[in-house]
Amino acid sequence: MKHTKSKTALLLTMLIVSSLAATACGNSNEANSSNKAAPDASGTASAAPDASADSGTGNASTDVSKLKPYKLKLVYEGAPQADEALVEEALNKILTEKINATIDIAPIDWGAWDDKINLMIASREPVDILFTASWNGYAKNVAKGVYMDLGPLLDQYGQGIKDSLDPAFLSGSKIGGKNYAVPTNKELASSGGIVYRKDIADELGIDMSKVQKIEDLDAVYKIVKEKKPNMYPLYTTGGTFSSHSFVELDYLGDTTIPGAIDKNGTDAKVKPAEEFPQYLNALKVTRDYFLKGYINKDAATSQTSSLDAYKTGNVFSTVEPLKPGKAEEIASATALDGKLAQITLTGKTVATSETTGAMLAISTTSKDPERAMMLINLLHTDQEIINLLNFGIEGTHYTRSGNVMTQTEKSGQYAPGVAWELGNQFLNYVWSSEAPDKWEQFKKFNEGAKSSPALGFTFDSEPVKSEVGALANVLREYQKALETGSVDLDEMLPKFIAAQKSAGLDKVIAEKQKQLDEFLASQK
Repeated sequence: MKHTKSKTALLLTMLIVSSLAATACGNSNEANSSNKAAPDASGTASAAPDASADSGTGNASTDVSKLKPYKLKLVYEGAPQADEALVEEALNKILTEKINATIDIAPIDWGAWDDKINLMIASREPVDILFTASWNGYAKNVAKGVYMDLGPLLDQYGQGIKDSLDPAFLSGSKIGGKNYAVPTNKELASSGGIVYRKDIADELGIDMSKVQKIEDLDAVYKIVKEKKPNMYPLYTTGGTFSSHSFVELDYLGDTTIPGAIDKNGTDAKVKPAEEFPQYLNALKVTRDYFLKGYINKDAATSQTSSLDAYKTGNVFSTVEPLKPGKAEEIASATALDGKLAQITLTGKTVATSETTGAMLAISTTSKDPERAMMLINLLHTDQEIINLLNFGIEGTHYTRSGNVMTQTEKSGQYAPGVAWELGNQFLNYVWSSEAPDKWEQFKKFNEGAKSSPALGFTFDSEPVKSEVGALANVLREYQKALETGSVDLDEMLPKFIAAQKSAGLDKVIAEKQKQLDEFLASQK
């Protein structure tokens, strides 16, 4: 595995701290090898664009007249929307003019994502752009050959991305020295906390300022359960307090592959999560809350996203990775404007996983990867396109004054709530319920964050991809049940650990440690 020796962790940290300042100013207006080539697009894809004319899109100068029509399929994690077809139609008018393409928006609901995306990958279904992330199997899928090496495409068709995205993002998301996905331009620091119904807390007389740690939520949830028996004190479909943003573990680029270090530590010792006391405590507290009836009983199996659950009016709180305005974002997507607030319960940390927390990759099944990169580039440079994709049609799904949006009676018909997954967030309009200086707050949020000892390192799982595949099956069987508190810890945790050992955990840990040691040595 190759690493860039010229950049130290300190330099990367400095880039991170300063990243959003430049951005905000600049944007005022199943394969067998990770090196497997993409399918030949000749005959079905467009000819290589002529670089003699300027399209004005931020791509390499492209003569659109020489591009054949092509439909791009964009797959991301989120709930399908009622007015999706209307938004596609509006996008198609713009995309046809700019890159002679149309778009198939193909969201996969949160609860169904793992099963459907794995089937899509295994069947080699033709698709162009796929959402991916460190917590979503990025490194694992790179080893499978799911994503293309984007280096040449970025150079030719992604100049707008490279101009607007801080170098820390592209550097931190590399695996084996190559970029396999384009990160979303967003916050870099990470912290964990909850979003909750402030109106309900006020109604019940709950003083949320007393909540300083996860154990303090016991008294809050007790009151909610007693006074609002039809409301879930805590709704989840995933990791609750054991998520990496809460326990502050660095999984070295892919949270779906076991083996982590403590972000707040100094020894960079790679261990299974189960050997960290903060992770074990999170499991115990979650199990206690599950037994007390604070957590929805179907947490380990529900396919109803937290956004959709909020819309029912029966959810008091959710566990979230936090950033400025997170509660307001959720409120806008769930028709709960002014009713949600957030509480941060951890410190602020920065790891490579934050640079890979949301990305768009080009599938090796794409018939026109060049056009796919053109679209990703537009999502980082074209304000009209990115806001149309994220928020819908102006005048229908929102009205706008300057960069401030106001909801309409049809806002709920198109409210994906996944702007953080797609493109350049700093081009997004803000809702009237959000702070007008939201993006300036993002810049300040990054300041003073604690850097992981492994900042800048991403694990290459290629040498142990068989073991990683076996471990994925073990995690699928045990992890969600354990982390939602749905099963007895004393019984199931030892079985989980034993199953991981049998699947090759020790070999994966050793490989992670070897690569990390080499990386750290290269930084001296």
